[in-house]
Amino acid sequence: MAEERMLITGGQRLEGTVRVSGGKNTAVAIIPAAILSQTPCVIENLPNIEDVHVSVETLEYLGAKVNWDPAEGIMEVDSSSICRTDVPLELSRRMRASSYYIGALLARFGSARVPLPGGCNIGRRPIDQHIKGMRALGAQVELSRGTVIAEAEPLAGGDVFLDMATVGGTINVMLAASRAQGITTIYNAAKEPHIVDLANFLNSMGCRVKGAGTDIIRVRGTQSLAARRPYAVIPDQIETGTLMIAAAATHGDVTVTGCIPTHMEALTAKLLEMGAKVYERDDSIRVKSIGSHRAVSFKTQVYPGFPTDLQQPMSALLCTATGTSTVVENLFESRFLHLAEMERMGARVRVYEQTAIIEGVPQLHGAAVEATDLRAGAALVVAGLMAQGTTEIFNTHFIDRGYENIEAKLSSLGASISRVKE
Repeated sequence: MAEERMLITGGQRLEGTVRVSGGKNTAVAIIPAAILSQTPCVIENLPNIEDVHVSVETLEYLGAKVNWDPAEGIMEVDSSSICRTDVPLELSRRMRASSYYIGALLARFGSARVPLPGGCNIGRRPIDQHIKGMRALGAQVELSRGTVIAEAEPLAGGDVFLDMATVGGTINVMLAASRAQGITTIYNAAKEPHIVDLANFLNSMGCRVKGAGTDIIRVRGTQSLAARRPYAVIPDQIETGTLMIAAAATHGDVTVTGCIPTHMEALTAKLLEMGAKVYERDDSIRVKSIGSHRAVSFKTQVYPGFPTDLQQPMSALLCTATGTSTVVENLFESRFLHLAEMERMGARVRVYEQTAIIEGVPQLHGAAVEATDLRAGAALVVAGLMAQGTTEIFNTHFIDRGYENIEAKLSSLGASISRVKE
């Protein structure tokens, strides 16, 4: 396969209106949840991204019938023909969310064999809390040669005490509990918007999930889950934030439509603190920025705190802010790799363990840089839009994992951005 690279000629002010796609983090949870339905599911507003394509391949490998229209963002899943409960290594290594098939397959068929998931290399992301939750519901789970092997017949509701508010662990336990006998109570549950969206999807099939969005979630399982109507996933919180940051970075005037402003409050507060103007309506956010930005400091936290997935794009913006910014990454230990790439572009950065000290410079300069993970790629796009000259970004496949038509969207706002093959 030919190597692709992205070319960005910076210095163009972004202006106009752009619509955000459906949520990546929601999509990769709801697609495995379709396995739980005894009738075909129709899922709408799915983004046309690599992680969704891997999800389709996984469902088809299991034996499900999938009708996927990427242009319309609509997928129909008929899980009645599933004939196996193992996920192959070549698929699981391409997507972090492949771990969700453990909970879904275990709930529907009482068995699952799923290799440890892949995805971006941003530090240790153990699934011990996932396994702990399955065992609390009565499953026998072992880890053998890098594969999670789970058996249970039937699952029974129980209390699950998560040691940390893990998004993946919360989702996997919700999936497993959806068809378990009795009530499952998840303590210290994650509160992210895609947790709430998964709960709404499960409820639309006849499950009874209460408390999503709080730290205690209760799931009353039922054996007769069935899709009753098409379900549209929520807008992508992280794409929304990336576009907001890009608008500020180019001193632009951009309105992001089809989003949920309340999901963006942590980022909005920081952009306002930097001196940008942010205007919110029911389903749109306008970011307008004129003049220099002030340095700010923040720490990544679980929702509703500042999202770790926006730390990297935000740190790119801070590279040209006036003053010194401090960024503390509390969730993943390898999420500053992009800063070394931005040093090639003239950024002044010092990293001490989980803290980055960013001294603002007047101007970044285009350079050849390499995306090391999905959000690092987004950060380099933001840096390229800000920089003087041309930036070449290699490893664009990371960006494709989570952003739909990012070049077309940015081009529509006035960016000079394209993709070429070697």
